[in-house]
Amino acid sequence: MTVKVIVTDMDGTFLNDAKQYDRRRFMAQFAQLEARGIEFVVASGNQYWQLISFFPEIQDKISFVAENGALVYQHGSQLFHGELTHRESQQVLGELMKDSQLNFVACGLESAYVSDKAPESFVQLMSKHYHRLQRVADYRQVNDLLFKFSLNLPDSKIPQLVDDLHASLDGIMKPVTSGFGFVDLIIPGLHKASGISRLLKNWHLSPEQCVTIGDSGNDAEMLAMTKFSFAMANAADSIKSLARYQTGNNKDSGALDVIQAVLDNASPFDA
Repeated sequence: MTVKVIVTDMDGTFLNDAKQYDRRRFMAQFAQLEARGIEFVVASGNQYWQLISFFPEIQDKISFVAENGALVYQHGSQLFHGELTHRESQQVLGELMKDSQLNFVACGLESAYVSDKAPESFVQLMSKHYHRLQRVADYRQVNDLLFKFSLNLPDSKIPQLVDDLHASLDGIMKPVTSGFGFVDLIIPGLHKASGISRLLKNWHLSPEQCVTIGDSGNDAEMLAMTKFSFAMANAADSIKSLARYQTGNNKDSGALDVIQAVLDNASPFDA
């Protein structure tokens, strides 16, 4: 079956460790994708406003599954956004604020929000992923539709935190790891695969016509849903075992190699 959609994660996948990609090579590839009617989709835990900064020339020609599926844009127009009720968001905030040492960002439709008491190092780190980031004196006074929370902490502390949040926020938020010390709390059922499914439904396409490329835990659902799923060489072992195929390292443009294979009808797209 002909590939009609290519979906890629960003950090650790499409981007190298310097948060860059081979723009000349990709733009030449994108021209071919566009000519063939193949959709290009970015699927990331990061904020929409951050993601479009990587594609200024074509941001309205491609689609974005941002915030791990909580916000979906198709060709510059918002297709979907998730939403916690006020009661749910206050419950999550109450749980996270129990630990005064835990730093986090609350992600909303209009902006992301960080405590004005958070360390400057944390704010600088998160500002790389959230280009719209406001400091607030009290998270509970934020007037926005919240749909995700993002935490960053030492890897050694992540397993216990994930276990604790699984128990305390069961049915409200699901913790998922996205590598590099990040843990995202997402609304159950809203993940990258759900966002991709919304786009596929709009385009009257099936998962069998879709390529997905990823490297970490928050890519699991989208890799599991597609026939042509690729794990990066630098991916977690669990992701490598889940994906049907592998490609090169993110440092060596492994994601662009997959795109080229689609364009060239090379293996595994030559069947």
